[in-house]
Amino acid sequence: MANIGQDRVQLSATEAQTLAEQALGKIGYDAEEARIIADHVVDAALCGYEYSGLPKILNVAEHRQVRQPRRPMRAVRETPMSVLFDGGNNNGMVAMFRATEVAIAKAREHGFAVAGVNNSWVSGRSAHYVEMVARAGLVGIHSVSSRTHVSAPGSSGPATGTNPIAFAFPTEHEPFIIDLGAAAFMGTDLIFQERRNAVLPEGVAIDVEGRPTRDPARVHAILPFGGYKGFALALAMQSLGVLAGSGLGDDKTYGYLIMAIKPDLLLPLDDFRRDMSEMLARVKATPRQPGVDEIRLPSERAFRERARSLREGIEIDRKIYDALLALEKIPER
Repeated sequence: MANIGQDRVQLSATEAQTLAEQALGKIGYDAEEARIIADHVVDAALCGYEYSGLPKILNVAEHRQVRQPRRPMRAVRETPMSVLFDGGNNNGMVAMFRATEVAIAKAREHGFAVAGVNNSWVSGRSAHYVEMVARAGLVGIHSVSSRTHVSAPGSSGPATGTNPIAFAFPTEHEPFIIDLGAAAFMGTDLIFQERRNAVLPEGVAIDVEGRPTRDPARVHAILPFGGYKGFALALAMQSLGVLAGSGLGDDKTYGYLIMAIKPDLLLPLDDFRRDMSEMLARVKATPRQPGVDEIRLPSERAFRERARSLREGIEIDRKIYDALLALEKIPER
């Protein structure tokens, strides 16, 4: 660990992993669960998503469900190509990791698979799961229906979740990944900015009276990304959450869906990888406007940042570092 000024701390990837696993152990996670969650949040930090990195552990520690009893995930309904899991009130980063492993195994055997998870919470960065799928040589699609944070156009209160959707495709190089939310500002980032006493960008949130606000502590609802288009996308994710059994949970909002598709159903994998790489190369080769150095594709920045951070380490806010060290042990349930 190295101090970078008064407010920042630099950690190597190994130091960050150790800090994360120790903090997760304090709040009741066993060694395997702590490793799964720590892998997730540390990778988010390496990819440059600080708010979705180590601060996410504090979100987990403060979540109302963390002190409620947990039980093993169980398959409620299963076929050779599908499975619906009751997440057992387990953290979403653990539940979705295991559901993704099952979807990959089923898709490798049968060509296509879909897995749904409900009764789970805080699943983290969607790109994490679809990257797992793409690195297995499959096409991945992941959707999230989460706790309501986002208003409908014209409403003054929350109606949907931030509801991201992610895609990943194998190529001849790194997987091509798209991960976007249906909200103008992500809920995890909102919590992070409130911890930092920061100011939000203009036009992303409203207060309890429906007026624009830039104060994270006064936010009653986040606005949808792109107005009605983002709202429509959020409702699509909410609907897929229903398909994943969100209605079976106590709050009837959390529903995660992961799909894995074997390219060989339509094209030989090697042909698909080649054609994907050629298509992306054509996009990057399009003429640039003056002053533009490159046409940057989704996921390129994250992969570059990951490579740099593995060499140089990551920076985190000192308040986050101190809060992780100060976490108190949660009594065993």
